[in-house]
Amino acid sequence: MLTFHFTSADIARVRVASRPDPMWELLLSLHLARGDDGAVVFGPWKRQVRSRLSAAVHLLFDLAPPRGYSADFLTPAPGGDGLEAGLEAVLSTPRRVLRRDIGRLAAARRPGTWIRSLAEGDPGALRRLDRTLRDYFALALRPHWARVRTAFDRDRALRMRAMTDGGVEGMLATLHPDLRWRSGRLTVASACDRDIHLDGRGLLLLPSFFCWRAPITLRDPGLPPVIVHPIAHDLGWAQPEAEPAGDPREALRTLLGRTRADLLAALITDGGSTGELARRLIVSPASVSQHTAALRESGLIVTRRRGPAVHHSATPAGGGAGGRPPRHPTGPVRMNATPVRRPG
Repeated sequence: MLTFHFTSADIARVRVASRPDPMWELLLSLHLARGDDGAVVFGPWKRQVRSRLSAAVHLLFDLAPPRGYSADFLTPAPGGDGLEAGLEAVLSTPRRVLRRDIGRLAAARRPGTWIRSLAEGDPGALRRLDRTLRDYFALALRPHWARVRTAFDRDRALRMRAMTDGGVEGMLATLHPDLRWRSGRLTVASACDRDIHLDGRGLLLLPSFFCWRAPITLRDPGLPPVIVHPIAHDLGWAQPEAEPAGDPREALRTLLGRTRADLLAALITDGGSTGELARRLIVSPASVSQHTAALRESGLIVTRRRGPAVHHSATPAGGGAGGRPPRHPTGPVRMNATPVRRPG
């Protein structure tokens, strides 16, 4: 559990970023490009990117593995000022910071020759890093940047409205299901335990298109405090602009509504608990419970208890409604079964 400790001065200095940060989007998209997460939302994008990656771009995965620590110097504070400013800050990273960050990576995996040269601040290695980051951004992010900006602006408007209605504390309390605000402390679900004392520095909230499932932050406590959090996506965002007529996803959205249709699509690909689905779709657990109840009554999903939680999965009928069989097909649905009411 990560715990951010606020003073009254910190609450006054909470702010929401005004534009997407290219360096954070670049880093987090690398996690998704290599990992298995986010198939429902990012599947078409993953296939496009993986089919075009050069051997040189693959070197970036050594700096940004899909699990564990990624080099903090890849997401410098000025990154929100645009790609050029972000790259300039990366290339100006002090040698001691390069050594420290790459040393942390080396604890999990022995670095290659290029990474070791980078740790020493070798000019040739830095030029190669600059070129590779630019190539990757042009391939994976630039074609979709207008969509990234639109989704970012939509999420930012929600945060500003929440701040207008409930103040900073009200906005923090509704930011994400994995965040909890209470008595001057903001806790973030995490595999590690760490206390971060803001000490008057405030906190930057950064909505991110390529942040998946859970909010994240920097490891280095000396850097400006930031929480990067996921935003909601439209399914099919990475598809060509003109989709074929009769797309079953659009028909399903017309029939069920966008949230319920997107929930069913997620369950067709892979089942999940109420909490997992809330994090995936960036909605509240109560909303998931409401929609899963309706889908269950219609015979499109089935819900079973697994220990203290409940697990939802699509039925064959649900897979057919979504245009494909469910990845984990279920048995027949007992429509007279006692409904599960406790959220997972």
